[in-house]
Amino acid sequence: MQSVAYYNGEMAHPDELRVPFLDRVCFFGDGVYDATMAVDGVVVFFEDHLDRFANSMRFVKIEPAWSREWLAGQIQRVVDACGAPSQFVYWQVTRGTAPRAHEFPQVEPNLWIYAEPRDFADLDREVSLVSQVDKRFSYCNVKTLNLLPNVLAAQEAVANGCHETVFVRDGYVTEGSHCNIHMIADGVFVTHPADEHILPGIARKHMIAACGQLGIPVEERLYTLDELMAADEVLVTSSSSIALRACSIDGKAVGRRDEQAYQALRQALSDELAAYVNTR
Repeated sequence: MQSVAYYNGEMAHPDELRVPFLDRVCFFGDGVYDATMAVDGVVVFFEDHLDRFANSMRFVKIEPAWSREWLAGQIQRVVDACGAPSQFVYWQVTRGTAPRAHEFPQVEPNLWIYAEPRDFADLDREVSLVSQVDKRFSYCNVKTLNLLPNVLAAQEAVANGCHETVFVRDGYVTEGSHCNIHMIADGVFVTHPADEHILPGIARKHMIAACGQLGIPVEERLYTLDELMAADEVLVTSSSSIALRACSIDGKAVGRRDEQAYQALRQALSDELAAYVNTR
């Protein structure tokens, strides 16, 4: 069991695989990606991630000749080659390989896939967050490869001894550098609207569905950092950490006041994930 990399059909260990210098990812970050986990060879919520990947490609006008079914098969090849019982699975498409110029070249897109052994985040762990001004552009709903602002924000969180960032734009909480942020306040699950300022997270989608099953009201609306600080629960979701609980923001204790709702949502997502894997 080891990490496996793929570039346009060639597979090797990441240290061994070589890619063209003129791939547009090197100069422009010109491409989109998606990522999730795989358990026992099953790519978790695969259909949702393929849908989002297709939407990202459509938004940036990348039109590969391959089909969705072919793509899924190539990703599965890499997962199978890795062989670990729990894996991080990543794939991206770049606009192609061509001499550096801003305009779209008339070339075929390049497909990258990567899988590495990795466990899910420990859901018993409570995490600290730090707030930062959201300086990113308004393409956050697209999983582009232009991630420098997210990288800087994630590093700032680490420098402050925190797990993740809480981005704040024009006074309102948007999301984290690589996750979605939500709150439970007075029995209501509150999350930022799925607009151009946040990524439509797959774990977010399934948590909203779980709220419906559990009878927890959902509000997709703008909310302030002060509201988040005063919330009964602060939740962090992503494909590798499906329901983390935050215990502090900017060094101040937050949440941890609606144990029943938190545990119910955490269990619902864990059960759904297990059922997805067991039925594939």
